[in-house]
Amino acid sequence: MASHKLLVTPPKALLKPLSIPNQLLLGPGPSNLPPRIMAAGGLQMIGSMSKDMYQIMDEIKEGIQYVFQTRNPLTLVISGSGHCALEAALVNVLEPGDSFLVGANGIWGQRAVDIGERIGARVHPMTKDPGGHYTLQEVEEGLAQHKPVLLFLTHGESSTGVLQPLDGFGELCHRYKCLLLVDSVASLGGTPLYMDRQGIDILYSGSQKALNAPPGTSLISFSDKAKKKMYSRKTKPFSFYLDIKWLANFWGCDDQPRMYHHTIPVISLYSLRESLALIAEQVHGLHSTGGDRATGWIVEGAACREGTIPEGGASCPPHPCHCPPAPSPTQGLENSWRQHREAAAYLHGRLQALGLQLFVKDPALRLPTVTTVAVPAGYDWRDIVSYVIDHFDIEIMGGLGPSTGKVLRIGLLGCNATRENVDRVTEALRAALQHCPKKKL
Repeated sequence: MASHKLLVTPPKALLKPLSIPNQLLLGPGPSNLPPRIMAAGGLQMIGSMSKDMYQIMDEIKEGIQYVFQTRNPLTLVISGSGHCALEAALVNVLEPGDSFLVGANGIWGQRAVDIGERIGARVHPMTKDPGGHYTLQEVEEGLAQHKPVLLFLTHGESSTGVLQPLDGFGELCHRYKCLLLVDSVASLGGTPLYMDRQGIDILYSGSQKALNAPPGTSLISFSDKAKKKMYSRKTKPFSFYLDIKWLANFWGCDDQPRMYHHTIPVISLYSLRESLALIAEQVHGLHSTGGDRATGWIVEGAACREGTIPEGGASCPPHPCHCPPAPSPTQGLENSWRQHREAAAYLHGRLQALGLQLFVKDPALRLPTVTTVAVPAGYDWRDIVSYVIDHFDIEIMGGLGPSTGKVLRIGLLGCNATRENVDRVTEALRAALQHCPKKKL
């Protein structure tokens, strides 16, 4: 029998059924989940240190090596979002007093600066206004001046919509005995990225953007050069939870018997495994509503039933990620890149037809997964974002960090990167521009 009377009664809100709105997520992430990934999230739990779980973990590692285009043995998942992977990279590589050069052209560079300072590194930000990127010459000047052990660049800066070129930066860093750390949270799966060929020493990404998996897990890989730096530290990393030596063992990266480190998010890893499988199976097709490519969902004029391709028939269910294109001879990562490139180009044309201005002027520097639009003169960005979600159940977002108040952000991520979704969001924006209050200039 309980010895004390309960002071807190059951919350009334928790006595009601959970209610989730049906929304099309066209912000910078998270993205909608395809049916196959939602199904994975409903599977039964297994032991986090069972042989079956280790098999799933090994398959995930292979998937990460594929989407990163790397053969690094030290490749694993962090139990946390992309922020957690950034922190894991920095707390393991940097020691107090190390020189750290940071490309700070958006919020993620700013966060890298903050974490580096907390570690006690000598941090040297290369600060640029939103929309800026870095040239090889600019970086070389920083390398020569500050002699850093680590350079941070954001491949896809989701706060500004900038795609940072990476070719040549790894070679340049290595010439100055510096490691290259790249954030690919917003770019992975949406634009070409070659970890080994581009000389990237540490690459990380997140699960919730173009991979279409739930938030909460992140992908990371380390080159042999990065491993040598981490494994020759004079001090222990500040975080036990993110200690790569422990994580490498638990993820089977060191050829030693696996020891318990922490309880991994088993169900989230099911979903991540399936998301990597969908990328590997990706078939090209922009006109569909994207989605569950592996189970045979059919598009346009065909009933959306698993494993069947009827002639004529009903329209597809209203799920943003239900229906992939019919199978094609080519599959995989390159088709995912193509899908995002073509969807982004179509979006850019539709936005410009509305009279909106793209924030990133150079087409070569536009991030295909997240498009930034200059807030139209006279409008409050909050009014536009609110109108689109309230009247069309479509999420877009305003700026973040240094881009706050300057841009609207529209994401075409994974299965959401379709012409149909572009048409839906641009029609919603057209209505918003007609109905939202506009100040006289």
